[in-house]
Amino acid sequence: MDLEQQKCVPCEGGLAPLSQSEAEGLMEKVPGWILVDGGIKIQRKFAFNDFVSSLEFINKLGTLAETEGHHPDISFGWGYADVVFFTHAIGGLHENDFIMAAKTNELAGPG
Repeated sequence: MDLEQQKCVPCEGGLAPLSQSEAEGLMEKVPGWILVDGGIKIQRKFAFNDFVSSLEFINKLGTLAETEGHHPDISFGWGYADVVFFTHAIGGLHENDFIMAAKTNELAGPG
């Protein structure tokens, strides 16, 4: 099943984060995202034509994050949104982060 069709599962800790090789294997499924902070986070910078478009994207992402129960770190402004996922409870990456990255890509549309 494609990542964007999956649902995040609750993660309250007690699990090991994905290994570097596991994370790298999932990166090809989330185009535009990069591994950062030594491979414990994924990040993507989205570009928009104006502030309103950035804000609309962030509002949609916020609704998605609430629905999935998995929340990104976000910074945004005129023409951009910078989104970072990692699982705080385990101090690294979980499959949920990649599910959310794939769903975020869908929200942003082609490009």
